[in-house]
Amino acid sequence: MLSRNRDLAEELVQSTCVRALEKSAQYSPGTRIDRWLFSILHSIWISDLRARQVRMGQGFVPSDELIAPDTHGQNEDRMHYQKIMQSVNALPEAQRNAVFLVYVEGFTYQEAADTLSVPIGTIMSRLATARATLAKSAAVRPVAKEKRS
Repeated sequence: MLSRNRDLAEELVQSTCVRALEKSAQYSPGTRIDRWLFSILHSIWISDLRARQVRMGQGFVPSDELIAPDTHGQNEDRMHYQKIMQSVNALPEAQRNAVFLVYVEGFTYQEAADTLSVPIGTIMSRLATARATLAKSAAVRPVAKEKRS
């Protein structure tokens, strides 16, 4: 979700595993290992992103370039999912990360805040802004009509 690229994602996961093994003494038994691993993954991602921006002078690919190819032959559920993912991918990174942690990974607001090293109010604000943005984009797009048998 962070990289929006399968190869980069695999590399990021591998780097996370290596770093987790190197820093295994820092893990506190009894705590959620997924939070600890995501903290490592997020840290690596931010460092890599900053390094790439410095080297290449560019950041994320604009969301317009992420539009899926012709989906005419695919079912409506898949098309609906792709539209949702395009809307989520168009969110700023901070909002996208909050949405991912809370709504996809099931973290509590406090766990997400701890993972991203921000106050809980920041998570709440990012989620509220993301929900409002997603609601606006859903309202603008035409709703598919139900098929009646």
